[in-house]
Amino acid sequence: MSVIPDTAVRVPQVPAADQTLRILRHMATRPAPVAAAAIARELEIPRSTVHHLLNTLADHGFVLHLREERRWALGTAASELAGGFVRQQPLARLGRPLVAALADRLGESAHLGVLSGADVVYIVEERAPRRPALVTDVGVRLPAHLTATGRAMLAALPREQVRALYPSASTFSTRTGLGPARPGELRELLRSIRAAGFASENGEVTGGTRSVGAAVCDISGWPIAAVAVTWSSGTGPSESDAAVAVIQTAEELQRRLR
Repeated sequence: MSVIPDTAVRVPQVPAADQTLRILRHMATRPAPVAAAAIARELEIPRSTVHHLLNTLADHGFVLHLREERRWALGTAASELAGGFVRQQPLARLGRPLVAALADRLGESAHLGVLSGADVVYIVEERAPRRPALVTDVGVRLPAHLTATGRAMLAALPREQVRALYPSASTFSTRTGLGPARPGELRELLRSIRAAGFASENGEVTGGTRSVGAAVCDISGWPIAAVAVTWSSGTGPSESDAAVAVIQTAEELQRRLR
């Protein structure tokens, strides 16, 4: 009886599952939505199989078909997988000491959030002494387009993904009557964030407070989290000083994750 050497290529026991996971991983490492033909070519999977698997993934919300561009993007259910990773704490464990150091450095409350669909979910909150209570407790969800953390991550997403999340004015909510209310306004805001290198909000989440945030990206440039600091308007650090501290914290967390 022959013995299969240890160096032999392993044949997947469930080829469809193997191909599905390869497609998702491939899409997650791309900076923009991809065509089905490109996926088939680069992964050496039959084009008919790729279309079948993509349609099945779309039925479950893991991918989105951008019909006008004839491309596919990751869907909100894929973000929920990231949320499950977050709930298991590795990101929070790595981020907590850095967020605490940021709060100490500026003397203001700081937090770490992740994107879940069109919301931000906060996973770390460090309250500075003698500072007012905030709404960003761990587990709280807020509209991404209103928060500094959410805006920082949205600005790092492919534009097609943002359009899929915010297709019309009906998808925009408000808390204080401020903030973008239409896709065009959000696009302009995200352009300014990309140019500045950080995001900010002033009274759009809670009246009388402002925040600055920066995205934490993986090796492919996909935003997996964002760090922010919040303080009372008229007091606290200057926006530029806060931005420098937040960007440095985000870059350090990014380095540790990689």
